[in-house]
Amino acid sequence: MGIKAFIRKWTPKAEAYFSTFPWKNLLFFLFFLVLAFIFWLMLFFQKDNVEGTYRIPLKYTNIPEDVVFDNVLPAFIEISVADNGVEMFLLDVKKRDSLEINVRELTEGGTTELQGDQYRQLIRSQLAPSTNIRGYYPMSVSLATSRLEKKELRVVFDGEITTSRANLVADSALFVPETVIAYGSAESLKQLKSAVTEYTLFKNLRATSQLPIKINPVKGVKFIPAEVEIYIPIEEYTERTFEIPIAAIGMPANLDVKFFPSRVKVSFSVTLEEYKKIKPEDFEIELNYREFHENEGGRVELELTKSPPSANNTRISPSSVEFLFENKNGR
Repeated sequence: MGIKAFIRKWTPKAEAYFSTFPWKNLLFFLFFLVLAFIFWLMLFFQKDNVEGTYRIPLKYTNIPEDVVFDNVLPAFIEISVADNGVEMFLLDVKKRDSLEINVRELTEGGTTELQGDQYRQLIRSQLAPSTNIRGYYPMSVSLATSRLEKKELRVVFDGEITTSRANLVADSALFVPETVIAYGSAESLKQLKSAVTEYTLFKNLRATSQLPIKINPVKGVKFIPAEVEIYIPIEEYTERTFEIPIAAIGMPANLDVKFFPSRVKVSFSVTLEEYKKIKPEDFEIELNYREFHENEGGRVELELTKSPPSANNTRISPSSVEFLFENKNGR
């Protein structure tokens, strides 16, 4: 049965059912349900001693950079309170902000343990004046700290940088700032030689970029700043190819050598700015007789012995050639 035939069959039945449905009874039921809820709210608001338990997040501010807390700081405080129905309802529906603990202000005032009336007054700042605090946990917050030693460390990149096809990384990546301050015990800082970034993959960069990157965390050590920016210089490159002759040095006076082929192609990437400045004479391939004359099979691998610093990703084709020695005097 098709969809249209199914609709034609059931449409009259659905119309007949809903035409006889007791809509008035349903509306009366919903009306009395809403009315009952309103009466319940009125009774709830009239109560004078409604109790509730709430969790308030703790926010620690103005923490000195050269200290570490001796104890783990709690992230929340659970409070048990009582008030009239209206205030308890508002406490339920409104957003409760974090309870701010100004560490520097308290510790400079001589407080290393937040407790008693001072703690209670801080909690009360989040509540209505009429709200009665029945209890709270934890009962105190330890702000005791130990002073750390510090060490300046150079930032080192850990990761990979890839560029789009027509671009290459023009120079070493730089960091802003280049160094960070590490705070920790003398023993933990002794092991650190540099501040290594989190392993990060920058893919298909098309232009010079300055991007945020985090310092890889080390247990027991705090880095300031914990995030730096990496500056990656990207330039547009093009390909160029030269034919370079193969030369041999250190040859005995009575011997000559022939290479097959005697010239090879050197391909490289170069910026558009440097494209016309590079010449074939800037490249050399020199093979030392002492290093290849005993090669089995009469073949030697090729390497550039001279190339300009502006040439990147150099490639030799073919990468090896055959050679044959000849006696100069014909014997």
